[in-house]
Formats: sequence, C-alpha cells, structure tokens
Amino acid sequence: MLNHSACAECVADKFNRMQNATPPEELPCYKINSYYLDCIVGYSEDDILAAPPDTVDPFERWNYKNFTGDVPLITGLTNDLLVETMVKAASMTPRRFATGVMDSGTTFPMVYSLAQCTPDLSSSDCLVCLRGLLNMVNSTMALRMGGQMGVIRCYFRYEASHFYDSQPMISLGPPAPAPITTKHKRRMSKLWVIPIVLVPLAAAAFLCFILHFRRLTNQRKGKVMRLQRSRRSNDLEGEEQLVWQGNNSEFSMFDFEQLMEATNSFSAENKLGQGGFGSVYKGLLPGGLDIAVKRLASDSGQGFIEFRNEVHLIAKFQHRNLVRLFGCCSEEEEKILVYEYLPNKSLDFFIFDKNRRALLEWSKIVEIIEGIAHGLLYLHKHSRLCVIHRDLKPGNILLDSEMNPKISDFGLAKIFSSNNTEGNTTRRVVGTYGYMAPEYASDGVFSAKSDVFSFGVVLFEILSGKRNSGSQQCGDFINLLGYAWQLWREERWIDLIDGSLFPNSHSTKMMRCINIALLCVQENAVDRPTMADVVAMLNNDNRIMAEPKHPAYFNIRVGNEETSGAAESCSINNITMSVSVPR
Repeated sequence: MLNHSACAECVADKFNRMQNATPPEELPCYKINSYYLDCIVGYSEDDILAAPPDTVDPFERWNYKNFTGDVPLITGLTNDLLVETMVKAASMTPRRFATGVMDSGTTFPMVYSLAQCTPDLSSSDCLVCLRGLLNMVNSTMALRMGGQMGVIRCYFRYEASHFYDSQPMISLGPPAPAPITTKHKRRMSKLWVIPIVLVPLAAAAFLCFILHFRRLTNQRKGKVMRLQRSRRSNDLEGEEQLVWQGNNSEFSMFDFEQLMEATNSFSAENKLGQGGFGSVYKGLLPGGLDIAVKRLASDSGQGFIEFRNEVHLIAKFQHRNLVRLFGCCSEEEEKILVYEYLPNKSLDFFIFDKNRRALLEWSKIVEIIEGIAHGLLYLHKHSRLCVIHRDLKPGNILLDSEMNPKISDFGLAKIFSSNNTEGNTTRRVVGTYGYMAPEYASDGVFSAKSDVFSFGVVLFEILSGKRNSGSQQCGDFINLLGYAWQLWREERWIDLIDGSLFPNSHSTKMMRCINIALLCVQENAVDRPTMADVVAMLNNDNRIMAEPKHPAYFNIRVGNEETSGAAESCSINNITMSVSVPR
C-alpha cells in the first residue's frame, strides 16, 4: 500500500517506538500491536522466518460495530470475499499481496478486503498461513463491521470503507435474488423447473463435448508424434513399445503458451538446474500451484526416449516416495514434462555439504533412507509393471517441504510386464559411474538387483557424507565401498559415520545400516537382498542379517563429474573389476 519513501518512514517510526516504549528484550516479536497498520517491524531471539508455532496468538483488531440486517448472508459473503482475496494474494509473484471489494446488492455498504504474506513465502505456504488465520475467526468476530488479523508472516483485513489507495484487484457482485415464497407464485415457479434443470444439463453436455474434442485432438497429436519418431523407437523392446502406445489419459496435456507464461518465458531467473537431456524451470500456474517444468533439448537424440519413459511410467505411479508428474506438453519439437515442485532440491544438496548436513538429525536420516527403500520396493514389486530405475543416486532423489524423499528422473528406466525381470542392453551403457552394478558396467546386464546395488552406494554416502565417485582418498582405497569394507572387517565401522550424526546415541541402528549397505553392494547379484528384504531389515531391528562378503569396487578412480548417458568414448571395456580381497 505504501511507496518506497512512505515505507521507509513507517519502518523508521516503528523502530523508534519499539526502542522507546519498552526494553527490547521484554518485547516479543509476535506481540507488537503495530505490525500491520502500515509496515512490518519485528525482532526476536527466535527464528522469525520460520513458521510461527500454533501457540502464538495472532495480532488482531476488530470494529466495535456489528453487521445489521441479513446477518448470515452478509457474513457469508464477507468470508467468500476474504477467501478469494487470500487465493489471489498467494498467487501473486513476487508480491504476495491482493485487495478486493464486495457489493452485497443491498443497502449494506461495500466491503473492502486486503490479504498479504511476506514475499519469501511460497504460494502454498502463504495460502496455508492466511487460511489458518481465517479459521481462527469465531462467530462473534464474524459479525464485526471490520477487522484485521496477522502473524509475522501473513495478514488480512476487511472494512466497510475503502482503507487502501489502489483500485481493488478482485470484485464480487451481488448474490442471486431470493426465491419467491407465496403460494400462487410457488405454483407458477414450477414452470421454471424445466429451464432451471435443462440449462445446466445443456451446459454440462457442451462442456463434455469440448473436453472430448480436445482429448481427441491431443490423441491425434500423439499419433502424429509416434509416426514422426517411429524410426527412433524401432529398436525398443516390444513390451516397452506397447506401453508407449497406451492411453495418455492419466495426466494432463499442457499448452506450450501456458507453460511459457508459467515460467516467465523460461527465464534464467526461473531456471532450477540443467540435466543431461534439458533444463528444469520453476513455474506458477494461474491457480497458485508451483510446478517444476523440464524442457527437453530439441537436439538430444536420447531426449525423446526419456520423454516417452517418464510420461508412461510416472503418470501411472501413485506413491509418496516417487515424484508426481502433473502432465506434459508435446508440440512440434517441444517436449516438456511438468512435475510437482519440491522446494528442498535434491539429497546431494544436503548430505555433501558440511553446513547443510548438520541440519539433518538422525531420525530424519532414517526416514530418508526408509523412504528411498519404500520407493524402490514399489517400483520393483507393487506397481503394475516391474520398473528398474538404472540411475539411482542422491541427485535423483528430491526432497519435499518436509524433507520426505521422492525418487525422480525415470528417463533411463526399463520396464517389464512379465516374470522376466532381467535385461541386457544392446547399446552403450548409460547411467552414472560409481552407482552402477558391476554386471551392468562390465557386461550390460541389468535387473532389480542393479537398483539394489545403487541403493547400497547411496546408503554409504548418506551415512558418511562422502561421495563414492569423488576425488578424496578413503584410507588405502580409491572409493568408499572398499574403505567401508576395511572398517567393517576391523570392527571400526564407526569411523565411517559422519561426526554430525552423534553415533554414540544410535550406534546399533547405524551398524545395521552399514551391514545392509554392504549386503546391497555385493559383487555377485545373487548375493544381494531384494528391496523387500531391505525394507524388512530396516523396519525390524530384531531381524537376523547375513554376514556380508567383500563388496564390488573398481580399480580405477571415478572423476567428480556424473554423466547420465555415457559418451561414445566411455566404452565399457575401460572398466575393470578389482581382484577379490581375501578374508
């Protein structure tokens, strides 16, 4: 509501009043009654940027006058106005701010509204904060002619006067007239039943026709795309081609213009990262939903295969530990995937950084490990098709707002619809060295046990905070697996655990996790457990586990770079397996 100079003057005035009114240390930030009159000024020894606890009382002021006349109608419309204003404010980027006005259509005066969040809140968090305040309004407060409520992160206000300078951003009109109640007119009103019923039905039928027509149009586009790409997909396995030709109705088809608007024309400011087959951007849909938009590079030969895999795999997944796919866009050369937006980036962002790693308590580490295991178990056993990910690594494990892990990036996944769950690639090996099972890296053979091996490597990285494919030395070994095996044999496994996890408090559980990781990275696939076995071992501390043999590990050092999709020069002949170390 204020311009820059007025805002600066307001902040300076509030600061002076806070200093002079009472000793600063005795004035908690949530109790400052002047927060939302014009500007926000607050301080606290607590983290005021965190969500306020439920026990914090909001700042509130109410008009001493009550609504008169048709009270239920007026208060209901006021609630509708506030809800619309809050939704609008949550969707506004970068300013989480909106105003509104309501004309009741009676002699009652106009009602004006305002809702605002601090700009650092996401759209969803802003709406949750505002709706939380609105839910605190009781029946007595709802009768007031005006009022305002706020906490440090969000605020709303409504009045029977135009209390802000700008024009309202939204407007609600008068309600429909009340039904006629006299006996004679009630008989006459029966004649209106026919149009009242038929008009909505006709409108619904017309809407269904439009949706059906659009669906047919999208299906035709899909057929054209399959014809154009048929040469590239001829070398795919037969079962995978059947899935690619299946129905696409389980996800939404987005227009390219819609995604252009959501991502601000794929601007650099909205870019979240760069992958092997394209870039990922943050977007915002008109309803206020945050999305992650993966735009595949048009010149990527593998891009179409990845697009096909992700669309027809993730769209069918329903699991809390798998990333959710909202839909896709396929127009000419544009191939775009639209996912749920996960604000905490990927697992490697936390576990390989000393400062951010300290934010993860042991209980949360266990939840992340178990979540990844449950996600893989769903892929291998509980989904409609057996899915082998083939590129599991911390960078492909995303974290939601509550730090729950979600497996992502299914561009290299393989699917099986029969009891045969083992394959052999006829092309070059693709994936990320350091996480590949030895039989896949050397012979191109992959199975569900390949993902189990990758899970074991990820588990070691989570526990140690070190990369298996990094450049650091691990004792006398060139990678993390050999180092972990040496410490296990010498009963010094605790030296593998990162110091920030305070191993003395949970030593038994940590030792079991290392034992499980060693079983997962066994050299021979037959010696590795299934993901069902892994989940059982993680959930049952009394379950007896096998003694691991020496793990598989390479003689060569793997560089820092992780490449999804091996280059032509990365021949599988360049990888050799180490000689078994005797007990």
